[in-house]
Amino acid sequence: MNITLSGNKPILTISSNHGDELAMKRLPILDKLDKDLEDSQRELQVDIPKAILTAREHGDLSENAEFKAAKERQMFLESRISLLQKRISDIMSINVNQIPKDRSGLGSTLKLKNLDTNEVTEYHLVFPEEVDPDKGKLSTASPVGRAMVGKQEGDEILVSLPDSKIEFEVLEVISIHDKLDKDDSE
Repeated sequence: MNITLSGNKPILTISSNHGDELAMKRLPILDKLDKDLEDSQRELQVDIPKAILTAREHGDLSENAEFKAAKERQMFLESRISLLQKRISDIMSINVNQIPKDRSGLGSTLKLKNLDTNEVTEYHLVFPEEVDPDKGKLSTASPVGRAMVGKQEGDEILVSLPDSKIEFEVLEVISIHDKLDKDDSE
């Protein structure tokens, strides 16, 4: 396995037994996390030193609110950068090839029909950083997301909510592999 750079972004490559190299596909969430990391690093390396310098120019640091605020922001950014680097590393270690191709999993889109109302809704199983219930983006770690993992077309899903239960039929599953293959062909 090799790590190569495409622009500034690492891409993993794997060599097969036959010497062929297969590029592992980059997950879209990495672009968002990389941007957050770059923004935080820029603020830490550029903006915070300027703020600290400006605060120092105001004199006595023991009673200087601007200086204290800049130092607190600096500590926050150092922690955030560390967490982002760890999260990027964790996501890069995910082997997309181990996500099932024939059923729902991380990165899948499911079209579900509510069996009570016949309403069709689309849900996306996403990383926690991408969750947006109003847009149908659910974490695979959430109770509703967990109920959707491992499903195929024709399966039924029973989602237990605090005050009710909803039963769905899976009309269509678009796996992360289908999406990545589609992106490659465009």
